[in-house]
Amino acid sequence: MSRADGILFDKDGTLFDFHATWSVWAHGVIADLSEGSPDVMARMAHEAHYDLVARRFHPTSPIIAGTNREAAECLGRALPGRAVDEIEDHLRLSAATAPLAPAVPLAPYLEGLAARGLRLGVMTNDTEYGARAHLGKAGVLGHFDFIAGFDSGYGAKPAPGPLLAFARAMALEPARVIMVGDSTHDLMAGRAAGMQCVGVLTGTASRADLESLADIVLPDIGHIPAWLTA
Repeated sequence: MSRADGILFDKDGTLFDFHATWSVWAHGVIADLSEGSPDVMARMAHEAHYDLVARRFHPTSPIIAGTNREAAECLGRALPGRAVDEIEDHLRLSAATAPLAPAVPLAPYLEGLAARGLRLGVMTNDTEYGARAHLGKAGVLGHFDFIAGFDSGYGAKPAPGPLLAFARAMALEPARVIMVGDSTHDLMAGRAAGMQCVGVLTGTASRADLESLADIVLPDIGHIPAWLTA
């Protein structure tokens, strides 16, 4: 017997490898918004905790688990005179075209989970627009029963509201839902919602960061089916 009736996935760092997707994207965003100024690029990288040489976010970056608005406010501190709304809109549009690196081949993976009778959802602190664009680009938009971003009206992680919205929409008991994520924000939200929590290591957090909040920490989402029936 499976231990769950539904799985709610984080998107970035969970369905998609974080560094291969977002660390690559961030370098282009910093270059665009700085208009090529090395000094401005350096200030933006400092605020974002981003290594311009390695082209990689540091684990301490406030952008990793933040909302699109919080990312805009972070970068805006290095861009005096630029409206945060303008930066936020730039991030929203550019993020929709970010290079995607799925953690596993997603279509057959999700089809396998659905064949078990599981209801599937995505809750991200990205925008819902960005989530739908990415899932559509990956060819798996139709595989999910529920998709929400921080701007979908349910709140943002680590608050449990958007996770409980998934449970309500699917008519599931929270205890029979698994929250899967790569960050402490994901797992804190899962714990607060009374859900089972699975951490994955395709983001920036280490096993040590996640294990106190997770029922189990796995290398990637591909290991979940075996765990479900273990």
